[in-house]
Amino acid sequence: MKKVNVAIVGATGMVGRTFLKVLEERKFPINQLYLFSSAKSAGSTVVFNGKEYVVEELNKDVFDRDIQIALFSAGGEISSIYAPIAASKGIVVIDNSSYWRMDENVPLVVPEVNPQDIKKHKGIIANPNCSTIQAVVPLKALHEKYKIKRIVYSTYQAVSGSGVRGIKDLEDGVYGKPNSFYPHPIAYNCLPHIDVFEDNGYTKEELKMINETKKIFNDLDMKVTATTVRVPVKNSHSESINIEFENPFELSDLVNTLENMNGVIVMDNPKENKYPTTVDSTGSDEVFVGRIRRDFSVDNGVNIWVVADNIRKGAATNTVQIAELLVACDLV
Repeated sequence: MKKVNVAIVGATGMVGRTFLKVLEERKFPINQLYLFSSAKSAGSTVVFNGKEYVVEELNKDVFDRDIQIALFSAGGEISSIYAPIAASKGIVVIDNSSYWRMDENVPLVVPEVNPQDIKKHKGIIANPNCSTIQAVVPLKALHEKYKIKRIVYSTYQAVSGSGVRGIKDLEDGVYGKPNSFYPHPIAYNCLPHIDVFEDNGYTKEELKMINETKKIFNDLDMKVTATTVRVPVKNSHSESINIEFENPFELSDLVNTLENMNGVIVMDNPKENKYPTTVDSTGSDEVFVGRIRRDFSVDNGVNIWVVADNIRKGAATNTVQIAELLVACDLV
């Protein structure tokens, strides 16, 4: 692939640093690299590919240079202001916040699922919610073959999804210290509450999963519901997904379909207690699937257990994969 100039907004944050790690591991073809952050982190140094870079303070003028791709992970407020500025300079922004995801003019992309949608971009491409990404990768293969009628999501999400404050609450709580971020202690506890509650009783996180799934599959009539739970796990999200299909299936064929899906690793052998856990997925870019079994309560139903590293595949790696698509398709 041709080399491109890349900027990272939010370079010193948890996802920003993982951007750098994934870019280096995947040997992304970078010519010039620019790192931006808040004033608090500006001036710090970061090593990438053996070279030391100084982090600059983000402002409206930093995009007045030769940059082709900008990876954003600095929150919705920053993205709302600076993504349009970067896009106006001819830079393609891949944004990791929730701000642009449901904008009808912004494609919401998971490369294994809807890579064709990147061609619709008008300067900004949205990275979906971490819990949505890991769900739709295995669901893509099943939807193509059996056509999904209804999805029931139940998630068990790690504290790293809340950033350093969530991790601190868990670590402090283990030693009996009070929580300072979550509304209740997270150590030795589960909180059925991620993001704010909406008037309909769902949390914002649950509505993200519902609406993003429909947009990614381009099917607004798909029936989707969700309950999202924060659990005392440091990293990697787990999900129990119940799926009802319009078409019948043989379970062996369904498993084979998942095994042949790009980006999926099937770990499913109940006799040997083999199923994916957060320990298996942490540090990996793949989505792990197990506990595959027929749902006997409906005609064409199945239950699957899905685990993935929410900071890598759920954020950084998916963003870098989108950037790789842009370069491979000569769209920058």
